[in-house]
Order: sequence, then C-alpha cells, then structure tokens
Amino acid sequence: MSERNNACILVAEVTGGERLSERLGADEARHAVERCLNRIDRVMESNSGTPIERHPAWVASVFPRCDAAVLAACEMLERVMSLPPTSGVQLATRIGVHYGPLEATVPPRGIGLTQARKLATAATPGQALASAPAVAQLSAPARHFAGADGFSGHTVNGFEWPVYELSHKTGVVNSLPPPVRVSQQLRIRHQQAEIIVDDQRPMLLMGREHGNDVVIIDPRASRQHARIERRAGGFFLVDQSTNGTFVALEGRSEKCVKREEMLLTGPGRIGCGFSANEVERDLVFFETL
Repeated sequence: MSERNNACILVAEVTGGERLSERLGADEARHAVERCLNRIDRVMESNSGTPIERHPAWVASVFPRCDAAVLAACEMLERVMSLPPTSGVQLATRIGVHYGPLEATVPPRGIGLTQARKLATAATPGQALASAPAVAQLSAPARHFAGADGFSGHTVNGFEWPVYELSHKTGVVNSLPPPVRVSQQLRIRHQQAEIIVDDQRPMLLMGREHGNDVVIIDPRASRQHARIERRAGGFFLVDQSTNGTFVALEGRSEKCVKREEMLLTGPGRIGCGFSANEVERDLVFFETL
C-alpha cells in the first residue's frame, strides 16, 4: 500500500487557449499557454511549491504550508492577468487549493488532488477558490486573503466543505476569535488520540474517509460526516451526514444533529451515525478547557 499523507495542493489551469487556437492555430496557442504556465511555475518555486503533475493547460503542485499556497494563488492570478492579450484573447488562470490526502505514488494521486482539481474547474477565469480544510490551516495574517464566509455558489460534485474565494484585495476582518479569548480550547479524544481545537487549529474534520482529523471506522458514519468549528461564540458542531450526529452533553439528554449545527458546551460525547450512549470504540469525547 502506498504511503498517504495530508498535503496542501494547488491546481492552476490556464483558460482561453481554445479560443486562441481558433484564431492563430494550435502551435501559437500552445506557446501562449506555455508562457502563462512558465509564470505560474516561477511563482510556485518562489513560494516553495513542488510540481507533482503537469498537463498542456494545467499544473498541480504541493506546498509545505497552506499560507504559501494561498499567497502563490493570489500572485499567479495577477501574473497571468498582467500579460497583454494575444490577438484580442486575454488568457487567464483559475485555481483550486485544497488540504487533503495525497498518496506517494508516481504520478501522485489521492482525494486531495482530485478535490483541488474540482475546485479549479469550478472557478471562473481569473478566480481562485480554497476549501474549508485549506482555510482552516491558515495563520491569522494569511486568513485575510480568504473571504469572510464560505459560500455554496459553486456546485462541485463530491465536495461538501464550504468554499472560499482568495484575493489580495479581499481585505476582510479575520474571522478567527478575538485575542481576549485566545485561551479557550476544546479537547477532543478519540481512541488513543487527543486533538486540541483552538485559535491555531480552528476546525476539526470527522468522518469515515481517510484524511479527516478523526477517522471513524463505523460503517454508519459518512465519508465526510461532521466538523467542529472554533468561532467567536464558541465551538460548533456542524453535521453534514446521512445518519446524523448524536451529541450527549453531561447532565443533558442526547440530541441528534442532522444537517444543522449545535454549540458544544462542557464535557460530552459524540457518536457519528450512532448513539453517543452506546459503548462504542469510535465514540468521540470532548471537553472545553
């Protein structure tokens, strides 16, 4: 079995080549697209990106940090857009950035690359889109390059997370909690693992699919079952599953959260697709610190 690790993946595709081919022919169009890809390559290298797959009109690369990928995406848009039109055709690029599993095969493959490719396809020319898992990895300064809220204006089959538009001009107020609440944390325990959700890690993903922060083996769990978000108002469980997420807060009756969200307060248990009152090895335990 090939080794699989989470990675920040960027896919950049040059658009407008087909129109240019109709006007100037395939060879001239190919040279023009290649000039755009060369600019994209230089931006990638300057931001510590590594190419993993290359096609005539698009390239995929992996970055050591999502901060670098987001900065590279914004710069790529500007570099390609600054090129003058060729025979009246303005070439542009559309970009997808995702944080997810990547298998160490030749060529690399995995759902992380697939999702980044889908995001790039969903973007309009001159636009860069990032997934919620990628945005969750951003530092506070880099978070300003993403929109304030995720949106569902783009339909991407098999992609359930919110989508954020990236831009140097976004200028939004950081959606992370204010500094006075920086000490608030949520401790998550699952089997032998322990994860802290806080300002530095404001989102935790749960589900049956490898690549989630908490991988649930139980077949009743969905591939991308639920997530926990750190917001200014506290920690929220957001369900996006088929069977619902069961939450049992200490001293309260169990609640089934299905396609909605719930504020997590105090210690409790979470069952992904099954009752939190079951004696089940895949129960997720949480407590605020």
